[in-house]
Amino acid sequence: MNPARTLWLLLVALFVFSFGLAAKLQPQFQSLESTRRQSANFFSLLLGDSSKIFANSFFVKADAYYHSGYYPTIFDNNSAFQTPHIAEDTGAVASHNQGAEDIGFMGPPRDWIDAFGRNFIPNRHTHLDEGGPTDDLSKSSQVREILPWLKLSAELDPENIQTYLVTTFWLRTRLDKVSEAEQVLREGLRNNPGNPQLFFELGQIYDENYHDIARARNIWEAALRSWAREEPDVPQSDRLKMTLENFDDRFMFEQLQTSLALLEEKSGNTATAIARWQQAILAAPSTADMQQHIEDLKHKLAEQPSPASSK
Repeated sequence: MNPARTLWLLLVALFVFSFGLAAKLQPQFQSLESTRRQSANFFSLLLGDSSKIFANSFFVKADAYYHSGYYPTIFDNNSAFQTPHIAEDTGAVASHNQGAEDIGFMGPPRDWIDAFGRNFIPNRHTHLDEGGPTDDLSKSSQVREILPWLKLSAELDPENIQTYLVTTFWLRTRLDKVSEAEQVLREGLRNNPGNPQLFFELGQIYDENYHDIARARNIWEAALRSWAREEPDVPQSDRLKMTLENFDDRFMFEQLQTSLALLEEKSGNTATAIARWQQAILAAPSTADMQQHIEDLKHKLAEQPSPASSK
């Protein structure tokens, strides 16, 4: 037999065998993937809707640990704790807190026994990453102790965006585990596709840690497209106005536009940066400083030589 013909027949047979094997194994791999996902969400399946209650409890537990136990109960004045501080510090979550953080939520002592007893419990507002109650910055690494609570919270409630944001923020800014932080964000995006807050934090990683300006720009622009919630029957100007009526959406819009504006300034794209700042100012609670910065950029742009004069 012709050797060349034999070789071609062998290649065809190998192709047919590979195709058949893939067709046979694909359903089994799909079943394994489904089983893996179910086992990862075992507690969610077991507890049902109540898993979100437990998830929130673990998240609050992490925030309480972050404050070294100085934390209000449901019976105390918790106006300064409406938004968990571990989430607020990420910069991707709008704060609903009112009043100073060091507010005395327990109020004045009820009697001398209460006053004496407060000497044996946390009695001042501290943050774990700032040294905790001892103000010892060498102990700031103890922030890693909150991560197991956050991981369990994310498993119980994969739709809680704050859990992914907080976990990512501490991994990359305090523990210098950037790749792990990115993995957490991508897991969050798999469970919450297109979420602007997760995209914002992912852009932070590419901007601040990877120094990949082009990738950060693409991610933040994708976040804005997701934020816009395209509705074909609503004009863009009206959609922007309606969305900005929501405090959380307004905060996210400002953060994204501000980050993109700063990115364009770093890239030397002054005109584009001005356009971004003008968008950010639509959602800013205070506009004076931002408006002044826009004017400064306009003066800088006017002083730049035109392409024709530079020839």
